[in-house]
Amino acid sequence: MNRQKKLRQKVTARLKKARAKLNPNKKEPYISKAERQKIAEQEQSAAVENNPSH
Repeated sequence: MNRQKKLRQKVTARLKKARAKLNPNKKEPYISKAERQKIAEQEQSAAVENNPSH
């Protein structure tokens, strides 16, 4: 029983890894709060350079 369980776990783990490799990751990568702030600042500075209101 114990030997069969170990074999079954190995096989299912291998199948799980293979299926995960075939399916694309649908989740977007995490962007930290600091990174989001940097991106927002860059977009604002680009917008100011493109549209000078003064």
